[in-house]
Amino acid sequence: MQELLFDFLEKHITLTEDEKNALVSLDIFRTVKKGTTLLEAGQKSHQTYFVLKGCIRVYYLIEGEEKTTAFYTEMEGFTPNCVRTKEASEYSVSCLEDSILIVAIPEMEKELFSKFPKFESLCRVLSEELLIQEKINFDAFKLSSPEQRYLNLLQQRPDLLQRIPQHQLASYLGIKPESLSRLRARITQKNKS
Repeated sequence: MQELLFDFLEKHITLTEDEKNALVSLDIFRTVKKGTTLLEAGQKSHQTYFVLKGCIRVYYLIEGEEKTTAFYTEMEGFTPNCVRTKEASEYSVSCLEDSILIVAIPEMEKELFSKFPKFESLCRVLSEELLIQEKINFDAFKLSSPEQRYLNLLQQRPDLLQRIPQHQLASYLGIKPESLSRLRARITQKNKS
């Protein structure tokens, strides 16, 4: 498990053996089964997540219907809003696949950052990159039609099409599952022409 993390980190920084040992000693690696709810709407949490392997989904329950807003897969991190606000979460987070996660708490991060300042710098850079990407994704979503959203997903995250149930993909795209089926058929037909 830790090798997956070290490989990712070493794309950004060089790790000493002390730093690797410090990370391992934090006991942050978790193996989580498919279907596990990591956070339920209405709960408070202090845990942040980084996906080493697998997929987690963020969704709201609105009038009895699940509305998916995000998927996080390999080498993506996620901090629920409630960790920072100390309020109850408005959404739920669950594992769509058997997953290997890094689960951390802010106190753990502070301890690591004080011992090894380059981790804080790395986290700041990665957070800035994530924030920029989320803004780009949000703007693209708001400005595009459902068909364009699907085509963007096909281009940028084709792995999700194989990993995510159709009804959750449709929810993520802001459409009904039947509309997604028709949209896929229309795109397939265009590609044959």
